[in-house]
This record gives sequence, C-alpha cells and structure tokens, in this order.
Amino acid sequence: MISAPHLLTDPFLQLPTANSVQVVWFTEFSGDKHVVTYGENLDKSSLARTTKLSRTREDQQSKVANQTINQPVKRDIWRHEAEVTGLTPGVRVPYRVMSMREDGASVSSNVFTLAPTPEPGQALKILLTSDHQLKPMTAANLQKVVETVGQVDGVWFAGDLINVSDRASEWFDDSRGGALFPALQGRANYEMSHNGVKTTYTGGEIIQHAPMFTAIGNHEVMGRFERTDSLNNEFNDTIPRDVAQRLYSGKSLIDNSFNTYTYEEIFSLPQSKTGGKKYYAVSFGDVRLVVLYITNTWRTPNLNTAYKGRYKEAPQDLDNPENWGYGQLIFEPIAKGSQQYNWLEAELKSPEFQQAKYKVVMFHHPPHTLGDNIVPAYTNPVQIIEREQNGKISAVRYEYPKDADYINRDVLPLLEAADVQFVLYGHSHLWNRFVSPSGMHFLETSNVGNSYGAAWGDKKREIPIGYKEDYTALGDPYGLEAVIPTIAPLLGEDNQPLPYIASNDITAFSIFDTGQGIVTSYYFDTSQPDSDVVKFDEFKLK
Repeated sequence: MISAPHLLTDPFLQLPTANSVQVVWFTEFSGDKHVVTYGENLDKSSLARTTKLSRTREDQQSKVANQTINQPVKRDIWRHEAEVTGLTPGVRVPYRVMSMREDGASVSSNVFTLAPTPEPGQALKILLTSDHQLKPMTAANLQKVVETVGQVDGVWFAGDLINVSDRASEWFDDSRGGALFPALQGRANYEMSHNGVKTTYTGGEIIQHAPMFTAIGNHEVMGRFERTDSLNNEFNDTIPRDVAQRLYSGKSLIDNSFNTYTYEEIFSLPQSKTGGKKYYAVSFGDVRLVVLYITNTWRTPNLNTAYKGRYKEAPQDLDNPENWGYGQLIFEPIAKGSQQYNWLEAELKSPEFQQAKYKVVMFHHPPHTLGDNIVPAYTNPVQIIEREQNGKISAVRYEYPKDADYINRDVLPLLEAADVQFVLYGHSHLWNRFVSPSGMHFLETSNVGNSYGAAWGDKKREIPIGYKEDYTALGDPYGLEAVIPTIAPLLGEDNQPLPYIASNDITAFSIFDTGQGIVTSYYFDTSQPDSDVVKFDEFKLK
C-alpha cells in the first residue's frame, strides 16, 4: 500500500514586494502540480515553479529513521515557489498550498496569512535571532516568542541556521524533533527533561506568516565536495580559493574550496549586483536592513589537538599542504577596497538607506562580544612556516594581527559615519550588548542552548601561549563595556548583575518594535517549565 503524500515543510514567506510575496515549501516528490490558493475565499491561485535541491544528503551522523547509512548518500528534495500578486500593503490575506503527486494523490497545508512588504509608518514586531543549529532550547525559545508577543511581522536571522548545511534532515526532519523548519513553524517535537520532569516544545508558528531575512554564518558554508567520508568532515574541509586554484588547477574552484549551494537553493532573498544572495539590502517598513557576508571558518583554539587548528596545523599533516586547514579563513573579503566593502559604501549613500527611519546592519561574526569567537581578530591568517636545517617543515603557525581586524578597522567606521543605529550579529551562543560612544547599538542574541560561556570573571578565553599578537582573554577585545540589562539582569555568584546570558537552561530572544523604535529582550528558564517569560532588557534607537 502506497502511503499518502506529505509536505516536508509548511509553506513559508520570502521576498515580499509592495504588492506580492513568494510562498515556498518542500516535498520529497517532484509531483504533478503544486499550487498556492489565496484570497478571502481562497478563490485565487498561483502555480509554483519546482526545482530540485542539488546537494542535500544524509550520512552516518544524520538523525533519521531506520539509520543504516555509513557514508553520505543523496536525498531527493523538491522546492516549490509560487508568487502571490495583487496584494495591498497592510492587508493580510489567507492562503494555503497544495501538492499533487504523480499518482494523483494530493496533500494541502493548513490556512495561514500573508502580506506584502509593509509601508513606512506601519508599526512592526521583528524577531531577532541566530545560531539555532538544532540546539536544545531552540524549540522552547520560539514557542515562547509566539506565546509572549503573538504573531511577528518579520524574522531577522544572523546566521548559523543549522550545523551542516548539506545534511537535509537538519533543515527538515531531524528525528530529535528540533530541525530548523519545524521549530520556526510550530511543528517541532523537542523534549527537554529537568529533574525527571519532561516537557515537549513545539516551536512557534512564525515563518508561515512572516518573511525571514537571513545572513550567512559559518555553518551555512560547506567545504571541499565529496573528498571525505562524512558530511561533518566535508563541512570542516574548507580551504581558501587561492590555495584551491594552486592545488586543483583546471578543476571546479568552488567544489574544491567552499560553497553555499544548499543555503542559496533553499532561500529566496533580495540580491545585490556583486554579491547575489550572499549580501544584500532591503527596505521593510521604516527599516533599511543591510545584510553582510561576514563569517569565517571556525577552527579549534586548542594547541594540543591532532586536528587542524586556529593557530597551528596538525603535526601529522605538515608534509601534506592539501590537508591543511589554513587557519580561520574568511569566506568573503570585507576589507577596505574589496567588492563587498565597495558595495556597502555605495549602499550607505543610497536614497533608500539615507531616507530610512531606522538603519540596521546584520551579519554573523561579532564586532563586540564577551564570547569566545571574537578572538583572534577578524583578519586573514598570517602563515608562519618553521623549518628544520634540512628544510623539513617543523611547524605551521598562524597569527592574526589585531590592528588588521577588518570589522573594527574598516566596516564600523563606515557604519558610524552613515548613522547606523543598530548592528545585529551572533556566533558566540550568548546574549550581550554594547553601545559605541556615538550611540550605535550592538546586540548579540544567540543563546538557544549549547552556550560556551562568556569571557568574564574567572572564565578566560582559550588563547595561545607564546604567540606575539594580543589575544584578549577577558571582556570585549575592542574596548567597549558590556551593558548591564536595564530591567531584570541575572545575578552572578557574587549577587552582582551580569551583563550577559550564557546558559544552557535560560534562553533569550529579542523583539524590535519599529513603532516605538525599541528593542526588547526576554528570557525563559527551561529548567522551570512553568515559570513566566521575563522581560529583562530594553533600549531605544536614536
């Protein structure tokens, strides 16, 4: 007996314009017909364009039913995108999607609502989030968003949506119940246990109603294609483009260095002429949102590891440059004079940007944080090769000159000069914020579980001994003081208020209310499932 067809995701909204929006959903069958119906009586319809994802696979680390795989295998997934047109700003319209399989069996979604891009002056609630990565508190976090503030109007996601971009189940149906789309669509089934009490969280029904704008984090980037026996190893197998050109002359440069194919195939996003979907700008109500591609490979800071590291290559690989990691390589240049920098400079001078009430910039890597991942500096690694007298390589080390940090040296002065009010980012799995002397706000709101702590008090960052650069062990390396939450900060062991939340029990989320120009942050203690959500911080944009 053939089972009934099912949708791999609910529909979600992308790329709104003044009178239209894209509706996107996924199935595991190519199908005969895929359609969105909409309008007060669902009496209008639009056929979807269908494409097949090219790189989605599962492997031995996938959490899927009846797991018997011992190497990466292709998983066929189809994406459907239909355009809904003739919309009126500020007016929500019911819609649902239907997919018909080749045998005539069909499946429909529930009814949700959509709207075009909001006009200036419309008050919006925007969810600010990042670093979901199927972490333990993600479903609880998103469920509490909807329970606390209701339906939001948009989602800004500062990167690291999943862990391994080409592993399909992380996006769609990881058997632990916390994949990206189920959690953002209220279809998660994630169980948490505290003191023997089990609580199941469903996430929040969010992106069926609200468009999501995303930035690329390091986890959206895959390494050299099909060179290793697992997707985890492939993800870690990134090398610089110029090294790939040298090692693999005549072969695909992207397949032999790094790529964002799956991320770009999944999402419909605004595009820039030079960066495509990788970096872009969009107007949304009173806001001009500028999204940058600022992220690098994460390598371990541990000097004693037998694996390619942040500061040195693994001893067993010294004679084989093809296996080197090349330090924390930057995927897209952002230094002054680079293509992305020049695009940003032009965008900051554009009428759309200059006339916006609120000017917001989002990217993944932190410019200011108490987290671990801001050290070393965001700059190209300086490779130092040490040799014995006979010429044999004895060590390959990397330094990162702090005065060459591209974010602080090149990007932030541009943003300050352009009167950007707010910079949103993630990467360190905590909540903390900062304010520059001119009043530009910085917020990192990425604490959804698996926190690595904050460089505060007795907890120092892991920094290399015997290296010449300044690798800051405590606090923000670039001189700003972390802001103590204004309403209800958590207290440390000394009963003093803490300027951060870095917890594997307490999760935080933030909402930007464009009507008031206020960013509010909330926390929820998952170890006390019956406890209330606490509003703990608020700040107003100038």
